[in-house]
Amino acid sequence: MKITPPLLPAVFERRYKRFFSDVIDAKGRTITIHCANTGSMKNCLVPGSACWYSLSDNPNRKLPGTLELVTTVNGQLAGVNTSRPNHLVREAIESGLIPELRDYQQMRSEVRYGAENSRIDLLLEDPLRGRCYVEVKNVTLEKTGGLVAFPDAVTSRGTKHLRELMAMIKQGHRAVLFFCVQITGAQRMEVAADIDPVYAETLAKAVAAGVEVLAWRAELCDREIVLERAIPCLQDLTVPEL
Repeated sequence: MKITPPLLPAVFERRYKRFFSDVIDAKGRTITIHCANTGSMKNCLVPGSACWYSLSDNPNRKLPGTLELVTTVNGQLAGVNTSRPNHLVREAIESGLIPELRDYQQMRSEVRYGAENSRIDLLLEDPLRGRCYVEVKNVTLEKTGGLVAFPDAVTSRGTKHLRELMAMIKQGHRAVLFFCVQITGAQRMEVAADIDPVYAETLAKAVAAGVEVLAWRAELCDREIVLERAIPCLQDLTVPEL
């Protein structure tokens, strides 16, 4: 994903009221920009650290810009604009980068499905291969030694999505949970059972039911964000008896 114009550098000050962030721009001015990330952003909020933001030319927007990249507590870059992962994954699938998701004739976004009134991020369809439901999650929680985790806060919505994916498996379709890891230096990924044990338990059940799990790390800079390579994930996931 090319970013045009390039992201603008700033110094991160604070995030507050969930959707607001104050940053110091290149001219030394404090400006308030939008924070699209609704999670806790644990280990991503480092006052005085480098960050990058985009500006909008939409005159109707309340805030002129959006927080895009931040520096984690360990000095890595993290992509915190949650509107980007779906586009990143779609772009990677369209280019044939993801081996497990190749050879589908059609791809649609935000398709309504399931018994709990959900929308699937990406629906892949093919006359021979059938349907593949792809749920995309953005990963920004960095731990130590290249380990990253999801979620960074309790996510009842994420748990609902896992139930929906399991239901699609029961109907005879493929279902894929795709972790878009927007953290430079990420080497492996786990589920954050300490943060949301219900999500962890449901994910284990989903894997046992046949939901596939993929994790890919993104390369991040002010001019481009692209998925780079797959990383190992969920090796230590405990699968309960069904």
